[in-house]
Amino acid sequence: MTRFRPCIDLHQGIVKQIVGGSLRDDGTNPQENFVARNDSAWFAERFRDDELTGGHVIQLGPGNTEAARRALAAWPGGLQIGGGIHHQNAQSWLDAGASHVIVTSSLFDQHGLFLPYQLELLVEKIGTEKLVIDLSCRRTSHGWAVTMNRWQTLTSLEISMETFERFAPFCAEFLIHAADVEGLCSGIDRELIAELSQWHGKPITYAGGATSMEDLWWIQEASGGRIDVTVGSALDLFGGTGFSYQSLVAWNQRSSPHHHG
Repeated sequence: MTRFRPCIDLHQGIVKQIVGGSLRDDGTNPQENFVARNDSAWFAERFRDDELTGGHVIQLGPGNTEAARRALAAWPGGLQIGGGIHHQNAQSWLDAGASHVIVTSSLFDQHGLFLPYQLELLVEKIGTEKLVIDLSCRRTSHGWAVTMNRWQTLTSLEISMETFERFAPFCAEFLIHAADVEGLCSGIDRELIAELSQWHGKPITYAGGATSMEDLWWIQEASGGRIDVTVGSALDLFGGTGFSYQSLVAWNQRSSPHHHG
């Protein structure tokens, strides 16, 4: 059953929803859909109270460490952490309460070339059970290329069954942001989801563009319930109009194996 997974995106220490493709390192401000008045712990406490597991805290650039730690402390074991994670700091984030660490950029060199030894170092430090590999991607002329560096740099990897098979032995699950539609509330990337649905191995969470319950049903149907989904900018909790947070909590309760009703 496809489950809703919550997210807390942090930018400069504040919970925000940002158009994914607008993040730049050149000092220009990204396009913001929503800037929260409440701090990261407030959101984490809501997710905890509603028993929403498997959500993620993403640090978009520097200046988010304190806010991230507050969120993890508020819902220990209930949230994953991503953004700037590498083999030297991964364990400290698990110690701070993260259920898993999410890794992308540290697995590549600055030009986007995959570095297998970085992945091996990470697995040596924390094992595979606590590792989520983020294969966020952008569309190219012949498919989707994995991106790094806050979706700014295309890497040498493509989204393919071979890529999943190569990484599956090293991680517990995959997270895939469709960076082209991230934060645009313009609908999910159905072609990408159809591609991801061919994978029958480790769990996948898809993020990007979900705007209505229809999108959730579509993912559920297309993937046979194997792909979970993150909802950000379209969620009323983040100022959106596409989803009510309560309806997503109810969706998860309906789909949980121990729920009869």
